[in-house]
Amino acid sequence: MSTLVLAASPALSPDQQIAAALSPAPPEVRETATVLGHSADGGVKTIRQGSGDLICLADNPGDDRFHVACYHKDLEPFMARGRQLRAQDVSRDEVQRIREEEIEAGKLVIPPGPTALYSLSGPADSYDPATGKVTGANRVFVVYIPYATEETTGLSPKPMTDGAPWIMSAGKPWAHIMVVQSAESQPEPRSNAPDSEPNGLQ
Repeated sequence: MSTLVLAASPALSPDQQIAAALSPAPPEVRETATVLGHSADGGVKTIRQGSGDLICLADNPGDDRFHVACYHKDLEPFMARGRQLRAQDVSRDEVQRIREEEIEAGKLVIPPGPTALYSLSGPADSYDPATGKVTGANRVFVVYIPYATEETTGLSPKPMTDGAPWIMSAGKPWAHIMVVQSAESQPEPRSNAPDSEPNGLQ
């Protein structure tokens, strides 16, 4: 009988972990982001202290998928609590239930205003440490707006097309706007911030 072997993400040096962790973030804020890495005992530790507003979580080399995420520092209590519960083998639904109870009881804080998260997820070999590039990974943009609904945002609960915004977990403390770009549809990422941004006001 054959055995299915799942490939884990390759082990990376601290500098490579940092470079991969920063890859979802906008280029202009990478230099000041704090980076969290994974320790040998399965915990999370700071591998680079930053002065900016973003925290970036490195890929877990023990996982069979590549996943890195950067999020506003005010989301860290919410994110850290989720990691803590999952480390105890608590199910996803139970993690959400516990965090919601703790938020409503004032024991867990989630930012009252909009906060952003950026992530890249794909096969274990998505990140090439030789080039510093990520390929074959889906890119996700998230804006958390606590208790937002379809009515308060005008957003659909499902995306109309690839790359269209939609609302997830509507009405929950962690309600958020989602934008997903599949690996096949992503434009080439910019390396530097443009001198001016287009005006999106209508």
